[in-house]
Amino acid sequence: MEIVKLRAEDEFIKLGQALKAAGLVDSGVEAKEVIQDGMVQVNGETDTRRGRKLYGGDVVQFDGQEIKIEK
Repeated sequence: MEIVKLRAEDEFIKLGQALKAAGLVDSGVEAKEVIQDGMVQVNGETDTRRGRKLYGGDVVQFDGQEIKIEK
């Protein structure tokens, strides 16, 4: 499981940014495509919103990998 830590001044990270930060996609365009194609789950549910806000404790699944968001 990959951990993405929020910066101290941030309350959230957007879904597309989290995929990039974890190295699961190479670009924002790729993040947008996989999210819109329904290939990404947030807390066990498919989410097609690239701008979905993720907070500490959220878990993202994509391509057999998991990302946990930590404050």
